[in-house]
Amino acid sequence: MNLSIGFLIKKFLSFLLMPLTLVAILVILAVWLLHKNNTKRAKHYLLLALIWLFFISSAPISSLLLAPLENQYPPLVNIPPNIEYILLLGGDRERRTWEGARLYHQIPEVKIITSGYSRYNKVSEAEKIGRLLQQAGVKKEDILMQDQAKDTKEEALAIKERLGEKPFLLVTSAYHMPRTMKIFNDTGLHPIAAPADFNDRDDDSIGSFFQGKQLRKTEKALHEYLGWLWVKIAPVTYP
Repeated sequence: MNLSIGFLIKKFLSFLLMPLTLVAILVILAVWLLHKNNTKRAKHYLLLALIWLFFISSAPISSLLLAPLENQYPPLVNIPPNIEYILLLGGDRERRTWEGARLYHQIPEVKIITSGYSRYNKVSEAEKIGRLLQQAGVKKEDILMQDQAKDTKEEALAIKERLGEKPFLLVTSAYHMPRTMKIFNDTGLHPIAAPADFNDRDDDSIGSFFQGKQLRKTEKALHEYLGWLWVKIAPVTYP
């Protein structure tokens, strides 16, 4: 697959600024300083890494970061009439897929468009989602695949070519929905938000620290905020 320089730069910066990557960088700096016999500064970096890890893996911080994203669009209860398509974005595959299947079974003669390119193997994300949809009772002939777009901007441009001005249901994770709606609306599309994959906060007690679950939630939130920044730097344009 042809990967643009801009796409590779975006992915590299995203990886570099992820919270756990910053922990690793601080630890590496501390080890290097120990090697240079600068024990005092090494301890400072290790302490900073520990404090940072404490915050990014805590429930209060992860929930504080995710809540503004997830609260913008409620679950879709009343489905508008005359919907012909559901666009199911790749990523967080299973929970998004079940929401797409739920909506499919409530709308007569609707088609589901799956998306997601092949990152590491020959089977694209769109095809994997299509298989899950069939397991959930979606007819194979009602599944359309969009497996070349590598990010949300490319998804928007591809769906613009396919649907034009037609309204459609947009299924993606709740935390990802605000940025997706912004990009799709800027492209001239008419999406109707159908968020899925809301994060469970039942275990988010104030004493929940150093938990992998909370770290993952923080990563999701920071990835979205970095995505918002990228949208500002390189806004989507449609010819």
